Amino acid sequence: MRGIGVGLLFVGALLTATGYGATFLLTEHFRSLGGSEIETGKALAGAMVGTFIGVPLIGWFGARFGGARLAAIGAVLVAAGYLLLAGITSLSSIILVAGFMVGCGWGMFYLAAPMAVSERVSDLDRGFWFTRFGAFQMAGIGGGPALALFLVDTLGLSTASLFRLLALGCLCAATCLWAFEVTTPRPARPAPGSAGVPKNWVSSIVPLASTRAIYPILMVGIGACVFTGMLTFQSSLARGGGLDASLYFTTYALVVVVARFALAPAINRADGNRMSVLLLILMSAGVLVYFAIGYGAPVQIVSGILLGLGYGLVYTVIQTQVVNDAPAAHRTGALTWFAMSYFIGVFGFPAIGGWLIVNWGTQVFLAVVLACALAELAMALARNRSRASADAALSAPRP
Repeated sequence: MRGIGVGLLFVGALLTATGYGATFLLTEHFRSLGGSEIETGKALAGAMVGTFIGVPLIGWFGARFGGARLAAIGAVLVAAGYLLLAGITSLSSIILVAGFMVGCGWGMFYLAAPMAVSERVSDLDRGFWFTRFGAFQMAGIGGGPALALFLVDTLGLSTASLFRLLALGCLCAATCLWAFEVTTPRPARPAPGSAGVPKNWVSSIVPLASTRAIYPILMVGIGACVFTGMLTFQSSLARGGGLDASLYFTTYALVVVVARFALAPAINRADGNRMSVLLLILMSAGVLVYFAIGYGAPVQIVSGILLGLGYGLVYTVIQTQVVNDAPAAHRTGALTWFAMSYFIGVFGFPAIGGWLIVNWGTQVFLAVVLACALAELAMALARNRSRASADAALSAPRP
């Protein structure tokens, strides 16, 4: 890939991810309508259901229509969801429909855009392009909320106007992604069955459950609970200490982008089993540090750095593990279940998190998030022990 097409892809990824990142401000929007974190949980529960539609659609039709085209359609759906949210004047079931559209659109983009990259690069170059694509995507996810808070808090933009602006950005993203498909042709479509997700990807979970691939599939869902918990409710967490949530978003985004470019090569060369444990320790420390939020902004910064390094880098490590641990015939199914698990966590946990904050307070909420982080760390250790036992059995002398 080269030329203007690459720029179109990266701009499309940045704008769409910014739209998704702004879901971390849903609580602010619902508060303006008399709601609370509970409405945020409901909207994101609708988004989780939407991903159950969007992700399989890409698996079934991606190879036929092209990843970039389907990613563009996903961006349009995200835009439509934000327009619905911007148009409501009172809390109603419309928030579930809007959440569904955002989730379906983001789910489509999340699988289809990397597919568009993969279709156009060689195996040797795939890591290079995925790292750079991921940096733009994470910049949007983390930087979008910081920019949105600046527009709302500093410039006085209403959340409804902000959502309309985000919808416009997502429509621009769709244009960029569609133009990328046109200006950067992909190779001829392979024969049926040789690419994309097979129709039996759902049943692949049965053979995968008996392999080590089940560990990263479960881990990514648990880790997504930590990620969405710390970012979706950052405004609520920061408000309790009289702090600015945008500081956390900005710190997290900068650390992730810099780490993706500067540390990714070293991470790729390191032992993935040990590295996943180290990164998950950093992620857990990022949550633990936040219990001291009463000490002010420095705690926010340290927590954002630790979460950015830990969660921001471990995702690609365990994504590699799920492929390597899965049988060759089920690797596509493993990646699809990996994505589904991620979306269950990232959109499902806010329903629990919102209820915890409203009924039990932020300290109990943080304790649950920390428990999720430690659970993922425990699963990484269990996977490593399982691998060590299997390797020992293979190397043991036979009678």
